[in-house]
Order: sequence, then C-alpha cells, then structure tokens
Amino acid sequence: MKKLKIALCASEAVPYAKAGGLGDVIGALPKVLEKLGCEVQLFLPKYSMISDDVFKLKYNWKVGELPVQSNGKQCEAHLYQGTLPGTTVKVNFIYCAHAHDNRWIYTNDPDENERFIVFNMGVMEMMKRLKWKPDIIHANDWPTGLLPLYLKTKYANDPFFAETRSVLTIHNIGYPGKFGSETVNKAGLSYDHFYPGGDYEFYGMFSFLKVGLLNADKITTVSETYAQEILTPEFGSGFDGILQVRKPDLVGILNGADYDIWDPAIDPLLPVNYTLSTLDRKQQIKKELQEMVRLPAQPGVPLIGMISRMVSQKGFHLVEKLMPQLMTMNLQMIILGSGDPGIEKRFKDFQYQYPEKLSVHLGYDNQLSHLIEAASDVFLMPSLYEPCGLNQIYSLRYGTVPIVRKTGGLADTIIDWGESLLSGKKNGNGFSFSNPHPEALLDAIRRALLVYYNPGEWRQIQTNGMTADFSWERSAGKYLELYRQLAGESEEGA
Repeated sequence: MKKLKIALCASEAVPYAKAGGLGDVIGALPKVLEKLGCEVQLFLPKYSMISDDVFKLKYNWKVGELPVQSNGKQCEAHLYQGTLPGTTVKVNFIYCAHAHDNRWIYTNDPDENERFIVFNMGVMEMMKRLKWKPDIIHANDWPTGLLPLYLKTKYANDPFFAETRSVLTIHNIGYPGKFGSETVNKAGLSYDHFYPGGDYEFYGMFSFLKVGLLNADKITTVSETYAQEILTPEFGSGFDGILQVRKPDLVGILNGADYDIWDPAIDPLLPVNYTLSTLDRKQQIKKELQEMVRLPAQPGVPLIGMISRMVSQKGFHLVEKLMPQLMTMNLQMIILGSGDPGIEKRFKDFQYQYPEKLSVHLGYDNQLSHLIEAASDVFLMPSLYEPCGLNQIYSLRYGTVPIVRKTGGLADTIIDWGESLLSGKKNGNGFSFSNPHPEALLDAIRRALLVYYNPGEWRQIQTNGMTADFSWERSAGKYLELYRQLAGESEEGA
C-alpha cells in the first residue's frame, strides 16, 4: 500500500504556538498519522516569538529567499525547519519579515489578510521548492482556506500538483476570516467571481473560509454532532447553505486527546501522579492548589474549575448571572482564561467580592491548567456551541466530572448521569443540560453537587470517565480512511 504524503497546514500547533484547541489538535494528529504509516509534514507560520534555539530550528539555505506576491508587492519568504518532538515529522516554518516580526498568531492589524495570504502562497511555493509532492493538503480553519482554492485555480494546470487533493477541517465556523473586497486582488484572484452571491463574496466581503469550503475536495469538522449543527442557520454562521450543498462531502470526526500530555498517571506538571486505584491523591493536589491560589483548604467542599476563553460563546454570561447564587452555595470556583475585557473585569470584581469562594486568573498558564484539571472535583463547560471541546475529555481522564451544555462535541462525549440511570446503563460520565439559560445550568450544578455527597455514585462516574478512551488513534484512523478515498485507494482495494 502506498505511503501517503500528508501536508498538514495550520496557523498554530503545540508546542510552538497556541491560541486555542486548534493548536492541540495540530500538535497531536501528526504523531498518530506517522504511526499509521503516513509521511506527514507540518506547515506553520514562523512567528518571531518561536525560538530557533528552544525548538532547534535550522534555516534552509538551499531554499534561501522565495519571492511571494501579495497586493502587487513582492516579499521574500524563508524556510526554517525542525522536527515535531517525539516524532520524525518535519515541521516547515514559513517566515516573512513584514508578516511575522513582533506579532503573535492572530491580530486586528489592517494587514491581517496579507499575513495569511503570504503564508498560503508560501506553503504552495515551498512545496515546489522542496520538490515534495503531497497526496493530500489538509487545511485547517480560515487561515489556510486559500489552499484548496489555489489548488483549483492558480495551480490547476501545474503538473506538480496534478495528483494532490485537499481536505479542509472546520474547527470553529464562527471565525470566517472575513476581510474587505480588496483582499481579492491581494490574493492574486480575479474580481470576476466577486459579486453578490459569487464564490468570492460573503456578505459584501471576502471570506477565506468560504473559498476553502467551496473548493476543498472533502470537508471535515471536529465532532459528528457539530457536523449536523452547522447545516442549520442557528449554528452555520452564514455557511449553512454552502454546507447543505456540500453535505455529501462533509464528515464529522471527533478530536482526540493526547494522553502523552494529558494523563494524571504520567503528568509531570502535577505534584503527585495518580490513577483510578490511587484516586485519593487528587485531594493532595486540591489542597496544594487551594493554598497556591489563596482559597481556604477545605477538602470536603467541591471545587469547580473552568479553563476557557472568556467570551459569551463559552457560556460566561450564564455563569455571570448565577454568580450571586453560586457564591451562597457550599462550593469554590477557580477560573483560568482571557478574552472579552468586560467579562474579565466582571469576574475579577466577583473575586474581590468573594475572595474565599472564587479565584480568577487572567491569561493562559499551562501548568496551572494541568493543576486545575487534576485538583477540581467538577469541570464546567456551559458553551452556547462547542465544535468539539477538549477540556471535557481531559477532565474525564483526570477523574474530574464535567458539567456541559449538550451541544457539538460536548454532546458526543458526555453522558448525563441521571439519564444513564433512567436507561439502566449507569454509564454516565458527567452532567449535561440543553437549554442555554442560567436556570438550566444551575439545575445541572445542583444535580452534580447532590451526587458529589454520595461517594459511591461519584466514584462510579469518575470510573466511567477515567476508563473511557478518547485517544487520537481512533480519530486518526478515520482521517487516514478519508485520505485514502481521495487518493483513489481503499483498504480493500489497495
């Protein structure tokens, strides 16, 4: 069977650059695809904060300067290369001074469109310069949405890419990569397709994601439920019509967890490791975290954790409305995240008002995120929509019981304990609610806390979660099957 060459292209990947769950996915998926026999190469922008020394990156002098056009101007793209830790996967960093110096992953700068145009063009040209012909170009979210388009337009008659097919994964359809109409020219495209309802037009603007959705050979998203939700006006963010047309090519593949990083049995960021048989050690971690964040060390009081972007999509407005009631209950909360300045301020104000009940930490702290997962009794994810979600999967492995809204990947991974009792299966691993209202969330929290004080039931929920397998092997196998379909192969016929 042919060894497939997969070009995995994205704007972020752990451990180099991360703004959200996309970074976790792109850092983990190549490892498993390599084990499954693929030749995988990563293509990422080289933001100036990515250290050559830390990641042992080397400048490719054979490639040297690669001219890339944007907005009628030529810039010089350069190639730095490294290896994804723990693998032999080659990582190709596209660097262009004006696009990447002194700037992080995403910005609100007026040339944000140009930054990613340069990256998309650089990826295509760099593959040719390297003489590395991919079978599949796998793009991810709007920052790489031009790749499927370029493959069908600018490079349609290029023999180098004659056998190359494309996949576009939607990690969050709420981010369309929408810019002014001048983007058409900057991207080297024709205005012939920019008119109301045209391929390049999206509500009067140009959308990187739209052109990707129209031109990718296959479209995937990160959970089966989300694949159904985005076909509707409620969740489709204006793309539901396109996706209805492309429905035969749309596949939901649940993200996996990287258990090399997220497993309490081996997690190096914890003060003590534990497994299901040594679950009582969670109490030690809980006590240390409470002391570190200056919450009273009360082992019998349930600790609720949240790690999230602090935006309405993540349900913070629901939590905010409940805070006066929650702070009268016998519980503590710890929140780690950043986002909307107004939400950040209001939750910091709650912390000042309830210093013995609530600890809020703005920003992202990797070690603290691992400690919260391990120390918390309950993990809260009341998202209005959630394409996949990873923290609820991490929580399961850490014996931390999730409370989630039943949407997207949360619905695909969390089984409500009460519902499982009614069915007689007792396979519940958390608590869920459907209505996006504060009262529904409060009911789910109350139900969870009632069971918390029943140690036998609580341990069963923890056991169900810790023994579940959401590793990448199963999900990566589905991607491999999709790649082989596009490459004209099958497990039976190859």
